[in-house]
Amino acid sequence: MARRLSVVISQGQSQNPIKRTLEEEVVTGLMLEPNVDVTVIPHLYDLSPEGTGVLALAGISSDIVVISWLFERAARWTLDRNGIRGQVGYTELAARDEDDEDDEEMEKADAEEAGQDEPARVGDSREIPARKIFCLELSNSTTAEEVLVEVRRIAGELSTDVVQLMDWVGGKPSAESLQRFATPTNDTALSAGGELEANAALEANGPLQRIEEPADRRWYPVIDFSRCTNCMECIDFCLFGVYGVDGAETILVEQPDSCRKGCPACSRVCPENAIMFPQHKTPAIAGAPVALGSLKIDLSKLFGAPDVDAVEVAAKERDEQLLLAGREAVGLTVGIPDVAKRQADRPAEQRDDLDDLIDGLDDLDL
Repeated sequence: MARRLSVVISQGQSQNPIKRTLEEEVVTGLMLEPNVDVTVIPHLYDLSPEGTGVLALAGISSDIVVISWLFERAARWTLDRNGIRGQVGYTELAARDEDDEDDEEMEKADAEEAGQDEPARVGDSREIPARKIFCLELSNSTTAEEVLVEVRRIAGELSTDVVQLMDWVGGKPSAESLQRFATPTNDTALSAGGELEANAALEANGPLQRIEEPADRRWYPVIDFSRCTNCMECIDFCLFGVYGVDGAETILVEQPDSCRKGCPACSRVCPENAIMFPQHKTPAIAGAPVALGSLKIDLSKLFGAPDVDAVEVAAKERDEQLLLAGREAVGLTVGIPDVAKRQADRPAEQRDDLDDLIDGLDDLDL
């Protein structure tokens, strides 16, 4: 029996006819693909942890393709916060800019030259199911066929894995090989009744299932644990009770709906660029693939201004929200010292031609 592939389409928040048409064309095309189960859910970022959409996702224990309007990182870690986890499935739908790769290579080289050790990431110690999760960005496509071609490629890749496994029948595969092809499990704790309900929801209408769930627009931070070092600077900075820690003293977004809508301040002070707001208008904050430690969030930073500007911007954004909530502004007096010290302790960067150019422009007093 051929292996079936689960594909989930997360609808956009807006009713933009162009976006909705592309979504429906992708759904229609997938329905004609052999051995593909299609689930349509409301916007991934807006789903309630206890809602039907997350329950349906939790019922998928095999490899999964998630198609959404979010950046790949944002979609993957939004899934993760809802307990939907798996190995990273790489996509060829849109190749990364070579400049991004160069930035990361330069960063690694600078760290090695300075003798800096790579900090431990929270994600390094987490157990991840063996199944793969592929996150495709609809914004990278202009036609449904582009998406369908990539889904076919993924299906072919996974089918090749199955053929290799069947070749081992009667042999003695290694423990590593067995782990690779083992039936993945989901970390979300569901009751037996919940599992049955999720499976029934997915199978009720055959290969296509549309999940109807009231989904108001939400705003909360999403943590990329492959970058997070558990430094706790976000919990010190946020004054709205959004962050907390689990039993292992690991940072988490404990009260997501306590976050102030439109405020991305904590993402600006995170030293590892590990905090995303998937609906923010700035790509770097929304989850675009920027290099660690090089978040370009302000035009002033792009032209060589000190990193501390980002902290000042974050403090102003926080003060605005405090005032709107009827509280007093605190400026740089709360949750900032550790951030400021980190910036002050950074080695001074060598001047280059760009620095001289900026100084020349300043002297012109334009």
